[in-house]
Amino acid sequence: MSASTAGILIFDEKGRSHPWLEVSLLFEAFAYIVCLYNPIHMNRIFRLGKLKALLAFLALIPILSLLPEGPSPRRLEILFLGHESRHHESEKLASILLKEYFKAGINISYTTDPAVLDEAALAPYDGLVLYANHDSITPSQSKALLSFVRSGKGFIPLHCASWCFRNDPEVVALIGGQFKTHGYDSFPSVISRPGHPVLKGISDFWTKDETYVHDRLSPDIEVLMERAEGGRREPYTWVRNYGRGRVFYTAYGHDENTFRNPGFLDLVRNGILWAVGEEALSRLKAYPIADPKYFDGPVPNYEKRDPAPRVQESLSPQQSQSLMQVPAGFDLKLFASEPMVVNPIYINWDERGHPNEIREDDRGDDRIKILEDTDGDGRADKSTLFADSLNIPTSFTFVNGGIMVSCAPSFLFLKDTDGDGRADVKRELLKGWGKWDTHAQASNLRYGPDNRIWGVVGYSGFKGKVGADSLKFAQGLYRFAPDGSELEFLGTTSNNTWGLGFSEEYDVFLSTANNTHTAFYGGIPKRHLDMAGIRQSGVKKLDDHYNMRVATKNLRQVDVFGGFTAAAGHSLYTARRFPREYWNRVAFVTEPTGRLVHRVRLEPQGAGFRERGDGWNLLVSADEWAGPIQAEVGPDGAVWVTDWYDFIIQHNPTPTLERAGLQAVNGAGNAYVNPLRDHERGRIWRIVPRGNGDAHTKSLAGKGPEAWVAALSDPNMFWRTTAQRLLVERGDASVMPSLVRLAGDRSLDAIGLNAPAIHALWTMHGLGVFRRGDTAALSAARRALTHPSAGVRRAAIQVLPQTPALTADLQRA
Repeated sequence: MSASTAGILIFDEKGRSHPWLEVSLLFEAFAYIVCLYNPIHMNRIFRLGKLKALLAFLALIPILSLLPEGPSPRRLEILFLGHESRHHESEKLASILLKEYFKAGINISYTTDPAVLDEAALAPYDGLVLYANHDSITPSQSKALLSFVRSGKGFIPLHCASWCFRNDPEVVALIGGQFKTHGYDSFPSVISRPGHPVLKGISDFWTKDETYVHDRLSPDIEVLMERAEGGRREPYTWVRNYGRGRVFYTAYGHDENTFRNPGFLDLVRNGILWAVGEEALSRLKAYPIADPKYFDGPVPNYEKRDPAPRVQESLSPQQSQSLMQVPAGFDLKLFASEPMVVNPIYINWDERGHPNEIREDDRGDDRIKILEDTDGDGRADKSTLFADSLNIPTSFTFVNGGIMVSCAPSFLFLKDTDGDGRADVKRELLKGWGKWDTHAQASNLRYGPDNRIWGVVGYSGFKGKVGADSLKFAQGLYRFAPDGSELEFLGTTSNNTWGLGFSEEYDVFLSTANNTHTAFYGGIPKRHLDMAGIRQSGVKKLDDHYNMRVATKNLRQVDVFGGFTAAAGHSLYTARRFPREYWNRVAFVTEPTGRLVHRVRLEPQGAGFRERGDGWNLLVSADEWAGPIQAEVGPDGAVWVTDWYDFIIQHNPTPTLERAGLQAVNGAGNAYVNPLRDHERGRIWRIVPRGNGDAHTKSLAGKGPEAWVAALSDPNMFWRTTAQRLLVERGDASVMPSLVRLAGDRSLDAIGLNAPAIHALWTMHGLGVFRRGDTAALSAARRALTHPSAGVRRAAIQVLPQTPALTADLQRA
């Protein structure tokens, strides 16, 4: 409880609580609070004058600030600790539980790393599910687990968990027993304590499962269900208390025969809700969770479900948020929604840090807006129309005082020259982008570390002339100079390409629409492979898993059912506001058909990378309208998510519609025409770590080169790249001494990087000093060839002129 917080609970002489919401109630509130602790003084306190009451209240503030805060309404947070083994498929069980319990307000987060048994890591969770075969537990992990439960949290060991952590007798006692032997058979449950809350609504059920026999049973367990075998009954489901916490265990759960058994699912749900305790349940009960209605309509049924899917009604942003999950310890905050934004597809920020939102819809009335938060409350309150009457723009990036927009059949350069916030310059560049299929167009334009504009394109491809050269390519990666010249195709991907992102060391990652949600560009342009007669792509598939981890049972996809069929974006976390494990190692891939933002965990492998297991999600929703299109690190270090928010996400092929009298057809952009496509809604969300500050006041607008050079050392790559762009566009070589000093800094940060040195080298390259033979620049780059950071060494190789002198330098290095 805090004296400065609205919503303090005020108690009267009968112990009734009242919300204190008005300053005018200050004196009465003081009387009520004191009454709670010393009711015999109530009459005398009410007779105090207002001044005396005020002074007494102010003196009481330090005491009030020590009182615990009341529970704030929210969803339950459950951590599921599994393992990597295919025997006892923990990931499959966790995924089933996620879909089964999500709409009831239970979030499931998944990990296979026992290192999560740490007091700080466990703190955001209400309960821990254990389903794994981890043989041993360290003393610190044991201490954290026992402390977690003792403090009042829930522990839910399932099935094989009773064979975990056998080296620690206290943990075995916490679980309540240890697995000894088993067979495999079909058998009924036998309820022994029907009145217990865990068994509410549970009746006897049959399943085929492992027939566990236990030993080392704790005398503290309360057996709720048994398994009959011959003349004896084996304890099969039990509960126990531990400190202020609760433990629920069941031996059921070997494989999918039981995973999908309604009796088992109801039992585990009840076990979770009982184990987390009354305080966590009260938070959940106080949190309004949307329960959307459904009606018949022309819903595509590519999966041929029976019964066919129905239409979910749309939800308000607040209702939709109640059906969304972000990682425990993070908050989801709304930045903008309809009518300010409609169907947002791409967002970017200028040097002021202001977001500029672009949207697409099927009416051909596409526009770019500047959204601003002028009062600092985290919500957009000002909207300026920058450009309209655009035809299906898909992305844009800032360049030369304006923006470059991918807008087939041309890229457009738009610029505001009179300061009114509206583009008054419009110039077509790079004409030849295909638009015969609108969801295969060019997209994801980004200002690259090499001062070029990078992008991706699907099978609609490019066919046109750039200067004197005729070019034709599709499905892959390209880059070009900021003035639209020197377009180069760099590498072919496996299929329709929608995602592009850079690491802090200038590694290039991509995603594609179908079954390659993460890929790596190795840095060898296609022209070099062609010259060498190598018929391979320079793009390597990295993904380590097929399935998405969705929160809705009503998944609707065209193909790649259950997998990534619309993977868009591939943005690494390149700031420092999130926890360290995210820094330059976790990328975000949006999947609108899965209603989620996937976390891709990357780790180095040889000269490239690999995806390390399934990182599950940064955001997942059970709202069937939610459609994350882009997830990007913003100027504030938060991750911003554009939510298309449309019930119809599918583009083509034309579906079979199973409602009488309806005939599906495709339109001019090869998208099937459906009256359910929405043109009125859209949201932009921010995902922020809880308690890690929320103010954003930085701006590079109106600043000079000195401030821009300083920003090259900012912890957020957005500001470093923006500062680099501004310096290169200004073309002022007076900053060279400062750039040389940055490039010469041989220190490393907490994860072994020196990003400022990389940006300093590329800024010098953009200023053209290496071409001109600037002695100081060349010396700085040569010294960087032996830098302790591999990213700086690579940047030095790339920026130095390709001469025999470089070869000699490399041999010496």
